[in-house]
Amino acid sequence: TGKVLLIHGSSGDEFGVVGRLFARDPDTGEEIWMRPFVEGHMGRLNGKDSTVTGDVKAPSWPDDRNSPTGKVESWSHGGGAPWQSASFDAETNTIIVGAGNPGPWNTWARTAKGGNPHDYDSLYTSGQVGVDPSSGEVKWFYQHTPNDAWDFSGNNELVLFDYKAKDGKIVKATAHADRNGFFYVVDRSNGKLQNAFPFVDNITWASHIDLKTGRPVEREGQRPPLPEPGQKHGKAVEVSPPFLGGKNWNPMAYSQDTGLFYVPANHWKEDYWTEEVSYTKGSAYLGMGFRIKRMYDDHVGSLRAMDPVSGKVVWEHKEHLPLWAGVLATAGNLVFTGTGDGYFKAFDAKSGKELWKFQTGSGIVSPPITWEQDGEQYLGVTVGYGGAVPLWGGDMADLTRPVAQGGSFWVFKLPSWDNRTASR
Repeated sequence: TGKVLLIHGSSGDEFGVVGRLFARDPDTGEEIWMRPFVEGHMGRLNGKDSTVTGDVKAPSWPDDRNSPTGKVESWSHGGGAPWQSASFDAETNTIIVGAGNPGPWNTWARTAKGGNPHDYDSLYTSGQVGVDPSSGEVKWFYQHTPNDAWDFSGNNELVLFDYKAKDGKIVKATAHADRNGFFYVVDRSNGKLQNAFPFVDNITWASHIDLKTGRPVEREGQRPPLPEPGQKHGKAVEVSPPFLGGKNWNPMAYSQDTGLFYVPANHWKEDYWTEEVSYTKGSAYLGMGFRIKRMYDDHVGSLRAMDPVSGKVVWEHKEHLPLWAGVLATAGNLVFTGTGDGYFKAFDAKSGKELWKFQTGSGIVSPPITWEQDGEQYLGVTVGYGGAVPLWGGDMADLTRPVAQGGSFWVFKLPSWDNRTASR
């Protein structure tokens, strides 16, 4: 439409919010529209009620005759917050953004008493949403994890790319490496699933994604049971990936030259159990307990080059500590990322060969950036360890305790390498 909009989301899925996406006038900050991401909640356009998200009766959330809303408590605090950056597809005039996990984490709080959690999808959470930028209306939605019981969310970045399918057709798609361990390729014009495959090892909660239905094929016993009468928490279930995900917020990279995605993945698992839960304003709204554990003795982090058409791992570089930095791919056939033990590394984008590394003095949990200045290419990366892993990581927090703290910004100038030099 030619109109400039400032698009941003909300956060707070763990504190009982209803996630919302906003469009504002960038000069004044005035709200133009607001779209909630929990089914049955009302949107706004130009300061007035617009349309309800999905079905006004919200059948994907249980009813409760004793509630003033007619729905279970969780519907009023149902999450879905789009707390990461959105993508914009100019060709289809669509904002595409990830919707966060439902609230609370406890799947039984979003299931009718005595019911089956597979009967309730907790729309529109833990998925990707296509939104009309002029009105805030939902154009399409694809859900990665229906009635998400594991805090897998759907917020990881959505990379827009075009690829040639096996039948020779060019597909305009989104690529998304979800916390649930599966990599998704979705048609960005209509939200239809094109491909899905694991990008980490030993996923326990589902065997695969059914490409016909678009839904995961769940394994029995992976939704932790309710506590027995008189017990404070339910029986623990071992789940992989854990809630921190096969990949979290730290962005992957895509190379148009190789056609590969470079995914900062982690191999780990967790003990996961239910706890009693009720909403209290300002308090955590989880209803779950957890402890994250190692999967392998020799590594946790894994930088993987993935083919989005075949689903194959083209190359892999393992890291002893969790990989929590973003990835950068350049036109010079290079891939950069940082490690938990402080190294900033460069790899050959095609072969995965490690070409260079530099010790920065502290763990790296940020995405590197690049820019051109006076005809030279520069790289920058913020270093300084912290974030989710040492805070909630269980055994991983113990593993990373020796990492040096601190904070700084490092800048590097790339030498005048050509592709042949970089490949040697």
